[in-house]
Amino acid sequence: MRALSNSDMLELWERGQTLHPMDQGLFALALASPGSTVDTVADMPLGQRNRALAQLRHLHFGSRINGRVACPECGENLEFELDCMDLISGTGESTQPIEVDGRSYRLPTSRDLSLAARQSDLDTAARTLVERCALTSHTLSSAEIEHIGEEMALADPLAEPQLSFVCALCGHAWSELLDLATFLWTEIDARVRRILIDVHALASAYGWSESQILALSEHRRALYLEMVRA
Repeated sequence: MRALSNSDMLELWERGQTLHPMDQGLFALALASPGSTVDTVADMPLGQRNRALAQLRHLHFGSRINGRVACPECGENLEFELDCMDLISGTGESTQPIEVDGRSYRLPTSRDLSLAARQSDLDTAARTLVERCALTSHTLSSAEIEHIGEEMALADPLAEPQLSFVCALCGHAWSELLDLATFLWTEIDARVRRILIDVHALASAYGWSESQILALSEHRRALYLEMVRA
């Protein structure tokens, strides 16, 4: 995985504005992974994709993730902090099919998750996900669907990383999915907006083009901005 330049960030941000958050994450990974495309990244098992998102986030924004979540019971805001390295160096994600009751299933990918998310209810979504991952066609009961989903989660624990919370105000305990693609995109959006503010300031002061400004090192650009704002 390579570091994205400022030009890469701008391209990613501009092309990703109208994309679904899941697709924004896939596009970011494809751009940062030489030889990869959005299609190949979309075919990664979810745990492998999430680990790659954590690596990309760590590469550009450091290991600490700070966030805020509202208690679903009383609305109290809770701040939280976690370390990307816990995701990167934790239990390894699986990429191999699993066997449940003598039948084989591959692990879900972003494509499978996207299709399941478009279903009208949770039961249909779960059935769609499992049936797409079955390596042989067969009829499954609701109980079997649930059991297979549990086995998939055990085989690929990073597929749906959960954060546990306890509200300090009302004591309510709950879990929420850690959406790494959304976290990463929010930080990319903030960085790009800062870059564009810098470009505007230097272009206004010196008449340089965007490409000339982006070609400057971070240190040189900061020094020019310091002089402009002095």
